[in-house]
Amino acid sequence: MLRRTYLAPGERELLLRFWRSASGFWRGRRSWKTWLIAAALIATVLLQLLTQYRINFWNRDFFDAIGRRDEAGLWTQAGRFVPLALASLSLAVFSVWGRMTMQRNWREWLSNHLYDYWLSNERQVRLKFAVTDHQAPEFRIAEDARIATDLPVDLVLGLVSSLLTLVTFIGVLWSVGDGLQLSFNGTTVTIPGYLVIAVILYSILLSLAMWLIGRHLTQVMEDYKRTEAELRSIGTHLRESGEGTALPDERKDGRQSIGAALKAVIEVWVAYCWQLMRITVVSHTNTLVTPIIGLLLCMPKYLAGGMSLGEVVQAAAAFVVVQSAFNWFTDNYAKLAEWAASANRVASLLLALDEIDTGPNPG
Repeated sequence: MLRRTYLAPGERELLLRFWRSASGFWRGRRSWKTWLIAAALIATVLLQLLTQYRINFWNRDFFDAIGRRDEAGLWTQAGRFVPLALASLSLAVFSVWGRMTMQRNWREWLSNHLYDYWLSNERQVRLKFAVTDHQAPEFRIAEDARIATDLPVDLVLGLVSSLLTLVTFIGVLWSVGDGLQLSFNGTTVTIPGYLVIAVILYSILLSLAMWLIGRHLTQVMEDYKRTEAELRSIGTHLRESGEGTALPDERKDGRQSIGAALKAVIEVWVAYCWQLMRITVVSHTNTLVTPIIGLLLCMPKYLAGGMSLGEVVQAAAAFVVVQSAFNWFTDNYAKLAEWAASANRVASLLLALDEIDTGPNPG
């Protein structure tokens, strides 16, 4: 029998096929519970942002008290910090519960949907005739479906938090930093909102660097998941052949097959490791350098008497917060790549199962 040529679908087609099935969780009869949890999580983000905003101003008041050597003021600020810390802790704990509850429910729903689709109408038997990427379906349902439903919850909540943080703390940076006056040959130039301009330019450069360095990460992660699944599949087949529950493959030597699969895993793992190392150079450098940049940008105004010590600390902390919000893409690039790789593998399985019902009869 002649096998048809397999044309790999594009990433857009794969993600659309994944969402067509996965979005059923948000549209079912009991989806109101999911939307209720989602609303509570958004409210938690808003309350956490308000708490963070108050802590930012607490930093200013606390360090101003240090600058004045005001012992009574320090004790007053210490007392004000306690309820802020308790509120932040409580909101963080509730956020963990809400996120993990939503992730667990979504994974359960999607896994049941995939198992039903795979095991009904003997599709698990007929799947071997599909001319598509469908190897190790059990691994895709157990592992890739988990990642494909866990990460979107974290990523979307992080994105919402970053957008709200930008709106809030850019105002803090603009008001505290105000304008910077520079003199050149007797000419004075004022740069309004110079801290805001600096954080935007720095974030753009950092995002561009991350994209250039990690643009191949999604493909590398797909290859890594594929080779890992193939290694497990071969090992399972060899075990079942030895137990007599599966027919042995006389065309291949078992040790040679699993050795080749292991070699492929290690080769892809090395490529994956190099990708993560390059990304870590950018992300860790950013973590180390950003607070220093914020402080250095405030030094000219502090030395000129235009900022108090508390305002320097407040502005530097706001600079770090705004930069982190701007670099949501940079900080989550590896997670985005991992989610895309897992969603693509689930979608490839769904497309293979679709083909069984719509394609020609292999028999």
